[in-house]
Amino acid sequence: MNGWIILDKPLGLTSAQAVGAVKRVCREAGLGKVKVGHGGTLDPLASGVLPIALGEATKLTGRMLDASKVYHFSLSFGTETAGLDAEGAVVAVSEVRPTLREIAAVLPRFIGDIEQVPPAFSAIKIDGERAYDRARKGELFEMKARGVTIYGLDIQEEEAREGEVLEELTFTAHVSKGTYIRSLARDIAHAVGTVGHVTMLRRAKAGPFTLGDAISLDKLNAFGQGAAQSEIILPLEAGLVDIPALDLSPEAAGAIRQGRVWSGVSTHDGLYWGQDGERRPIALIEVSAGTLKVVRGFNL
Repeated sequence: MNGWIILDKPLGLTSAQAVGAVKRVCREAGLGKVKVGHGGTLDPLASGVLPIALGEATKLTGRMLDASKVYHFSLSFGTETAGLDAEGAVVAVSEVRPTLREIAAVLPRFIGDIEQVPPAFSAIKIDGERAYDRARKGELFEMKARGVTIYGLDIQEEEAREGEVLEELTFTAHVSKGTYIRSLARDIAHAVGTVGHVTMLRRAKAGPFTLGDAISLDKLNAFGQGAAQSEIILPLEAGLVDIPALDLSPEAAGAIRQGRVWSGVSTHDGLYWGQDGERRPIALIEVSAGTLKVVRGFNL
């Protein structure tokens, strides 16, 4: 059992609970014990794309963690909370409400390589302890700024009149790993002279996977009751669509399966996934000057 279940995670469910649900459903479907892992934590207060890897696909979760993500989020102006989301105590208020023109004017400063301070309520470790655990205990501590990349940031409510003051606005952000949307929303609000917090957060894309690939929790549960596997599980190579495939000769495939270096291949340098004559993924491989080296092997 090797492949991907792309869950449209509902609000209130943790990523760990989603993994637990997949394990339970696999047992109900008669698949026995299956190795399961997720490709990037999604907050309980966020919904959307959560890639869950099965079997040999779990070897690709590291790549999924490093992949860029796309989020839709709504920013409510005038109130900032401790968690920068719809939960938590109010820590700041402002009577200032921005206009669409004012928001549009500050967005360019948030595109590209930027520094942002993560929320205190985050999973980052501070002196060996999760920041959110320390924050819940009322401890005071400093969150250090970190570099992230914002590839794109767009307003989704262009119908708002330019001169109209806004209580809330929805955005789409394409971001690098490590980006906190709650921090991005806080900083946008500060840039227009007010405060704010996120009221809606939905992940639309994670690596190569989109909402079009995702299934509901109800459909996942139906798999345990006999729904067709082909409707639920994507193949392992679905997580490799952003990497070119490389056809391997039987001799090269045999060497790569054994973890050996193989030379004499005529192709461009770079990362590939090698496939045998039956188009089965064998390994992630690095090509350099015609020589193949295994980055990560698949035992299919």
